[in-house]
Amino acid sequence: MCATPNVSLALPESGTSPPSQGLQALLLAEREGFLRFLRARGAGDAAEDIFQDTWLRLAAAQTNPIAEPRNYLFRALNNVMHDRYRSAQRARRRDGEWIEINSSNAEASDAPLPDRALAARQALAQAEAVLRAEGERVLDIFRLFRIEGLGQRAIAEHLGLSLSTVEKDLQKAYRALIRLKETQDAE
Repeated sequence: MCATPNVSLALPESGTSPPSQGLQALLLAEREGFLRFLRARGAGDAAEDIFQDTWLRLAAAQTNPIAEPRNYLFRALNNVMHDRYRSAQRARRRDGEWIEINSSNAEASDAPLPDRALAARQALAQAEAVLRAEGERVLDIFRLFRIEGLGQRAIAEHLGLSLSTVEKDLQKAYRALIRLKETQDAE
C-alpha cells in the first residue's frame, strides 16, 4: 500500500484542526490504496461513491485522536460499503413487495387507456384507407412486408411479381403514409 503521509493526528491544540480533518487528509493522501481495497471487497463501480460518503462522514464526525488511523479508515470504508449494501437490499425487498402487492392491478395497467385505444383504431383505419386508395396490391404488399414480416423477394415470389414491382409498391405505400402523417400534423 501507500506510505503513510506526514499527517498529524494528535489531539488538537486550541486553534488547530480537529482529528477528523487529519483522517480526511490521510484518506485523500492514500485514496488509490483505499479504492483498491474497496474494489477488492466487491464495491466495483460504487468504490468512488463509498469513498466520498466516508469522507463526508468523517467531515461531520467528532472524533478523538485515533491510535491506528489507517486501520480506522479501512474499517470506516468497510462499514460504509456494508451500509450501502444493506440499504440496496432493503430497497430491492421493498420494491419486490410493492410489485407483489400491486400485481393484481397489473392486468388493468397493461391495457391501453380507452381514449388511446380509440385513437389507435382510428389511426389504423385512416392508414388502411390511404393504402387502399393506392390499390389493393399496395395494401397487400405493405401488410405482408410490415405486419407479416416477409422479405421483399418472398413477397414477389408469393404474389408472382417482380422484385422491382414490390419495391415500387412499398415506396407508394410509404409516400402515402407520409402524406397522411403530414396532414395529421398540420391539423
